[in-house]
Amino acid sequence: MTLHNAKSHLVALAGLLCLALVMLWPTTVLGEGGSWQEERAAGTAAYRAGDYAAAEARLRAALERAERFGSRDARLAATLNDLGLTYFRMGRYAEAEPLHERALAIRERVYGAEHPQVAATLNDLGFLYVQLGRYAEAEGLYKRALAIRERVYGAEHPEVARSLNNMGSLYLEQERYAEAEVLYQRALGIVGKTLGEGHPYAAASLNNLAALYHDQGRYAEAEPLYQRALAIAEKTLGPAHPQVAASLNNLALHYDQQGKLGEAEPLYRQALGVAEKTLGPAHPDVAASLDHLAVLYTAQGRYEEAEAHHRRALEIRRAALGPGHPLVAQSLETYAELLAQTGRNTEAKRALLLAASIRANAAKLNQPRPDQPQTPEKAAVKRLKTTE
Repeated sequence: MTLHNAKSHLVALAGLLCLALVMLWPTTVLGEGGSWQEERAAGTAAYRAGDYAAAEARLRAALERAERFGSRDARLAATLNDLGLTYFRMGRYAEAEPLHERALAIRERVYGAEHPQVAATLNDLGFLYVQLGRYAEAEGLYKRALAIRERVYGAEHPEVARSLNNMGSLYLEQERYAEAEVLYQRALGIVGKTLGEGHPYAAASLNNLAALYHDQGRYAEAEPLYQRALAIAEKTLGPAHPQVAASLNNLALHYDQQGKLGEAEPLYRQALGVAEKTLGPAHPDVAASLDHLAVLYTAQGRYEEAEAHHRRALEIRRAALGPGHPLVAQSLETYAELLAQTGRNTEAKRALLLAASIRANAAKLNQPRPDQPQTPEKAAVKRLKTTE
């Protein structure tokens, strides 16, 4: 790959977020349409199928009904959390955060601070913070969720594996590789023993462990893990699912960064198609695939195609994440490479200065603890990482 310093890839997707099982409250019919339970069940089914627009519609209907149960009702908290997850998957982070915060407050009141439902919301809010670049806040929530799950379920439970995988993804983002690898390996061991090696949870940890190996230049170890993750996702989720898009993208990046552009391009294009179909054309994960294709096209001298992709990716990220998000900085950096190669050096310098300003402001929000060493800045081309 021609992009300077392109050692690693960034979180643009959190994958297998599993909505809580529909709780077995009696069916309650309220007004027109289905009951709260029916609307929520339909919404969670659409979510699991990757149809987030349908999930939003049904969960909004469920929320309208749940609000009538009262502000301290567990059904309201469950619906808020489900809708928050759906907005997260749609890239609507500003809408997701208050829903998770409200769900957390209700669940702590209803269940107490050490309940598994509280851990579930802590986990969900944690990976939202990771996506927003708020790593210190995310780590505290992840640790609290893990501690609750280990106390309630024991050390060898799939819920514990989910927490381990998600915390590993945070550490991978921070380049805390040794800590991340231990967590991924432990998660894989738990899933293999409890759910089987072909479960979607295994695909998430395999994908992330492969990304860790890739970041460290351990390509021979990374490739079979990426391929296994893709095969599991396609078999268990179907070919048109966001998790499949993530796996396709990551395998493409693996080939791309080794200079295997002919193998990478069709995978990028397939990943982009799946992401656009399942997430919509304005989702941040679509922007990630667009940026990756743009870098590849730049390397091939296909500058017009590259520029169109870069511009669209930048527009999506600014709209979905805000102009000060680190992913916007990454888009500016990759776009600056194209500008420089096409002789527009003044524009390239302006883009790099803006990217540097964004990164500096973001760094102020994520100062490391005194006992945590400063890590180098992440490179511009990034990975779609999966959490549960």
